[in-house]
Amino acid sequence: MAKILVIDDDLAINELIKVNLELHGYEVMQAYNGVEGFAKAKQEIPALIILDVMMPEVDGFTVAQRVRQNPETAEIPILMLTALSELNDKVNGFNIGVDDYLTKPFEIEELLVRVRALLKRTRQIPESSATRELLTYKEITLLPETYSVKINDKTQKLTPIEFDIFNLLFQNHGNMISGQRLLKEIWGYEPDDNVETIRVHIRHLRSKIDKISDGKKYIETIYGGGYKLNI
Repeated sequence: MAKILVIDDDLAINELIKVNLELHGYEVMQAYNGVEGFAKAKQEIPALIILDVMMPEVDGFTVAQRVRQNPETAEIPILMLTALSELNDKVNGFNIGVDDYLTKPFEIEELLVRVRALLKRTRQIPESSATRELLTYKEITLLPETYSVKINDKTQKLTPIEFDIFNLLFQNHGNMISGQRLLKEIWGYEPDDNVETIRVHIRHLRSKIDKISDGKKYIETIYGGGYKLNI
């Protein structure tokens, strides 16, 4: 049973999320401010954090930053749940390391879909699935157990989302993958018109891969289309 931490100072929304998650078999912990939330995250190490932004004293962006900077909590996926809908606010969250973003008001079913997608992504890749995928091609090797990519003799650790994006591009190397397909396959829900989510994660992924690429540009942006991995 996955343990989920909900951090939201709105008591009604916090309770609504808790009740619905428990109905679907999740174990739920609650916190009502950023200080309490980060303390519980360190103590309990939940499988997922659902995090509000607008909270007194310590806001959600600060909590997310602390979660990512702490070695014990750095790998916990974060779903940011907020009334902020401006693009800059979303980019801000993704730059900090937030995994997904849901704007209030929201439908419970949409919340559940995103929760399932995030939890599925952070589970260990089953052996039967991994053996069906290409793990080595030319100079690149995927290391799913540690969410890492090895190019020649250099290794770079990625976040679970970055690894999934690179893996999808890797399995389809030489072919363009659209932003809409990335959203659907990586995030696990039907995409909308906003592909800024993909742009931010691709930018972070590209910068990490460039560190071990010896100058070769592996990830190509096809403007107006999508992305392609050139090997």
